Amino acid sequence: MDLLFGAAQTGEGGGGIAAFLPFIIIMGIIYFLMIRPQAKKQKEKSSMMEDLKKGDKVVTVGGIYGSVSGFKEKGRIVILNVDKSTNLTVNKSSISGLAEKVTSTDLESQN
Repeated sequence: MDLLFGAAQTGEGGGGIAAFLPFIIIMGIIYFLMIRPQAKKQKEKSSMMEDLKKGDKVVTVGGIYGSVSGFKEKGRIVILNVDKSTNLTVNKSSISGLAEKVTSTDLESQN
């Protein structure tokens, strides 16, 4: 019986970290091509949300353009001035970005 187990183990010998090297390389590629840029974009958006002030021209996730005319409930709700006599109250998280910096892909990725 030992003869059978001994014969099966002779093929194994090398391996170690070399067997995991392709997986490590793939994880590195995934990090630099997918995870890192997304984290950077999210960090930029959160800093933009914190820096919002009265008079900024913004675009909501729904595609509504307006300028910030005020804040409610400790800055969680934004009042947008869409027209001379039209104000909208929206959640701060529904703002996609500043009007001059938002692209159509940014609006589509929010859904």
